[in-house]
Amino acid sequence: MMNRLTDHLIIISFDCLSALDFPIIKDFPHFQTILKNGTYVENVETIYPSVTYPCHATIVTGNYPNRHGVVNNTLLQPGMVSPDWNWYRDCIQGTTLYDEAKKANLTTAALLWPVTGKAKIDYNMPEIFANRPWQNQILVSLMSGTPRFQWDLNNRYGHIRKGLSQPELDDFVLESTVDTIKTKKPNLLMVHFTDLDTQRHYHGFSSNEAMAAIQRHNQRLGRILEALKESGIYENSTVVALGDHSALDENKAVNLNVLFHKKNLITANTKGKIINWKAYCKSCDGSAYIYIKDKHDTVIFQEVKNILDSLLDDPDSGIEQVLTGDQAAEKGADGTCAFMIEASRGYYFLEDFEGEYIKPITLEDTTADKKFTLACHGYSPEKEQYGTIFMAAGKGIKHITLPSIRLIDEGPTFARLLGVNLGSTDGRVVKEMLTL
Repeated sequence: MMNRLTDHLIIISFDCLSALDFPIIKDFPHFQTILKNGTYVENVETIYPSVTYPCHATIVTGNYPNRHGVVNNTLLQPGMVSPDWNWYRDCIQGTTLYDEAKKANLTTAALLWPVTGKAKIDYNMPEIFANRPWQNQILVSLMSGTPRFQWDLNNRYGHIRKGLSQPELDDFVLESTVDTIKTKKPNLLMVHFTDLDTQRHYHGFSSNEAMAAIQRHNQRLGRILEALKESGIYENSTVVALGDHSALDENKAVNLNVLFHKKNLITANTKGKIINWKAYCKSCDGSAYIYIKDKHDTVIFQEVKNILDSLLDDPDSGIEQVLTGDQAAEKGADGTCAFMIEASRGYYFLEDFEGEYIKPITLEDTTADKKFTLACHGYSPEKEQYGTIFMAAGKGIKHITLPSIRLIDEGPTFARLLGVNLGSTDGRVVKEMLTL
């Protein structure tokens, strides 16, 4: 085993924290503590599609989605009103940072970290929600994580939470994190906060609500640093604050399935439920996969290609780029799709198959129906001004500013800090930031 560079690695994911947020966070005192003493990366290149579950699977594996297997937030389940998410560890192919840490007899803890349901993590409160009318939220969580650990935290801090609404959910996660640091002193702690992402979705990228969430994140970071000090492990800890993707404002939703429905590529019954499909547009918000049910059906493939070609010629179609499955795979996305499409700025994809091909989105829509948003992600990492952010300080970390790294580099770097190995990965260890 390699030498460990730190005793306690604390990875804090502030979902949707963007490289563009740096001018704001650099003046906040707790972010300053990290920035003054550690490594700051100006721009982190995310993955394609840049949505939360694939991003977090990449962070712990060092691999692109088509290699770790989590190619979207949700599963391909045409016709289901609320598709299931990639909640479970089984969705990830290959090893993870927490698997390797556990093999090395290190104590692991995760709080609302995506894709950790039923993972072998010592203290695990996975991100999972009751997705069927007969399910109970607390039970679903308990069954998918560490029951006693979660039960205790729910008893102590459950009153803070208001279902899945923010900022109360993050406030609950924060109290649970502080408690876990003080009582468990884990060698690896991964925590996921979604307050900022939620505010950006429903109020816009630079909204007052988003700015208030960044301020709350500064306070949360401060509480975590304080908990490390109170536990007596601060000097032997490494604290990482990172984003998984950025977001872009949009005000038009593209519903490609409406065209597929008109061309009888999607069949619905009289109650408006999909009963069969030949081609389907599966949204990743700023991008989308197009799947063909029978991959060998060249006629359907050509029909879909003709539809996409005609849309590409229309500047108001909301589609900026069309990739083949092979081209999508080259970018790390799901190569089993027939096509992958990228939305133009100001547009994103939904999966509706009835109504208009393009629906303008207003603030009223986002207030009335959580399906509609005012900012989203999922876009290509090649989009302008779309990078995320990384900062780390503490044991094993140099005081340095780096212009850029990739999201795939984070996992191997974390593994090196803990003295473990993720094997052959798409990403590399960023040795420049480590005191090797």
